Amino acid sequence: MKSSLKSWCAATSAVVALALALTGCANDSGSTDTASPSADAQSSAVSSAPAESSPSGDMGAASLALADSSLGKIVVDGKGMTVYQFDKDTQGADSSACTGPCEDQWPAVPGGTDVTVDGVTGKTGTITGVNGESQLTLDGWPLYYFAGDKKAGDTAGQGVKDVWWVLDAAGTPIK
Repeated sequence: MKSSLKSWCAATSAVVALALALTGCANDSGSTDTASPSADAQSSAVSSAPAESSPSGDMGAASLALADSSLGKIVVDGKGMTVYQFDKDTQGADSSACTGPCEDQWPAVPGGTDVTVDGVTGKTGTITGVNGESQLTLDGWPLYYFAGDKKAGDTAGQGVKDVWWVLDAAGTPIK
């Protein structure tokens, strides 16, 4: 009995590992706007942001601020992570156009009941994101993080597929 249990566990583990490996190699026919940025869309330093941060998780009360970057002053969250706008969204709409595989590369910036702003002049709001959670908006644009940004101040998502943009203080995309 012990031997057959070990065999079953080993076989199950192998199948799971194979499935995960194949999933990573699969050609996704979903959104084509989730590709990695080109070499020229590199990160830039942000002088007023903390050294390390993670875009995932709700921060309780949402927070937006301005930070200096090579692109000028851009909007970041309360932890210094760059936020982005998606050209395929409709400004002022109550839903996001980033669905399916897009959400994996471009997670929504969580909304909150209280939004604190520092230097940001655009109007903040929220929509119900595709996952049913509150998503923060600026000047009517849903806001996103880019999975390729690893630390505060990174702007690796700028210009990806010519549809993803950082924002200025008013919430206008910097193209």
